[in-house]
Formats: sequence, structure tokens, C-alpha cells
Amino acid sequence: MSGSHVRNTRAMLASPRCGASTRSGFACSAPAVRGKLRCRMHGGARGSGAPPGNENARKHGAFTREGIADRRAIRALLDEAGKLLAAMDSAPDASVD
Repeated sequence: MSGSHVRNTRAMLASPRCGASTRSGFACSAPAVRGKLRCRMHGGARGSGAPPGNENARKHGAFTREGIADRRAIRALLDEAGKLLAAMDSAPDASVD
């Protein structure tokens, strides 16, 4: 390569970028696959992605408002039960000898 060679990278730099989050937290700077929003490494390649009707993509609901409220209610009940057991443990015995 000659030092006086001028590269024409204008079209490459103007192409839409992937934008997927990388492990470092920044946006991917690779060019997106034509007609797609992601690059070939982040799901733009042919055959990538989940199949139609994917059963593996079901959500478990553990972090819904209802799920969080249920866990808080259970925690409150367990705390009350612990306090009751501690109170019963510290109460004087009324057993007959």
C-alpha cells in the first residue's frame, strides 16, 4: 500500500449502524445487514433469531407487579410468624410439674 492512497470510505461510514448493546455497554458500531436493524453478529444474519411461535421466549412473571407484591406479602407473613415464635419462646412456661 502506498502512503498516498486515498480510501473512499464515505459510503461505508454513512451506512446505518447496528446499535445493539455490547458487553461493555456501548452501542455496536458494525454496519447493519441490508434490510435489517442489526449486524450479522447481533441477529441480522439469515437464520438467526427465534423461530415463529417460539415457546422458549415465554416470560415467567417473577418480576411483574403481582409477583413482587406476592413475595412481599409472603415475607411479611414469615416475619410475623417469626415474631410470634420468638414471643412464644420467651413467654414463661405454664406447664404443671
